[in-house]
Amino acid sequence: MTKVYPHEKFDGVFWVELEDGSKRLATVNLSPGFKVYGEMLIEYEGVEYRVWNAYRSKLAAAILKGVDYIPIKPGARVLYLGAATGTTASHVSDIVGSNGIVYCVEFAPRVVRELITVCEKKKNMIPILADARIPQGYRTIVLEEINAIYCDVAQPEQAKLLADNADMFLKDEGSIMLAIKARSVDVTLEPSEVYKREMATLEKRGFNIVSTVHLEPFDKAHAMVTAIFSKREK
Repeated sequence: MTKVYPHEKFDGVFWVELEDGSKRLATVNLSPGFKVYGEMLIEYEGVEYRVWNAYRSKLAAAILKGVDYIPIKPGARVLYLGAATGTTASHVSDIVGSNGIVYCVEFAPRVVRELITVCEKKKNMIPILADARIPQGYRTIVLEEINAIYCDVAQPEQAKLLADNADMFLKDEGSIMLAIKARSVDVTLEPSEVYKREMATLEKRGFNIVSTVHLEPFDKAHAMVTAIFSKREK
């Protein structure tokens, strides 16, 4: 018999125990009946859940790898950099719920067309066609201070890009999650050296590192860093 119950650490995240004995992450489907990437939908006690594939989502992978803290929670205002077609962003949308909002920044026009289809169903997601390296380009769209930034971009200076966005949008003591893609930053260095360098950049820009997890086997040469922003330290 399938069973669903809340995650022990993170509000808005759930465990699903399937009939075969396997255990998966899930979120409550904010748009019942709608699938984003072919995920399994499960109804339990009158609520529909979306099974969350950690091989398709670095945030899910980070949770399974034991990340200590995530700032994605019900009611949060989130700036999502590198939203792509909305796979992870849609689960973020489920978690923050109807009282939260997810500003989804994506650079590729073809990808944004697919993202818009998701945003039409998930009313708390706002698609933004823009370059995350130039946050001024969407300053007229993101008009409020936000609680959290989630960054998953394939750029050489990922930490700098995130910090530039934090300076413009993130509230004091707000939090970030950075998915460091070592091979996108520098293919000549060992991934561990890339992680250290990107985290050093964050610390120089006013972030206090809270948690770091490597994402193998879900994503090779990737790490997820969670940090808290303090404008007072700058």
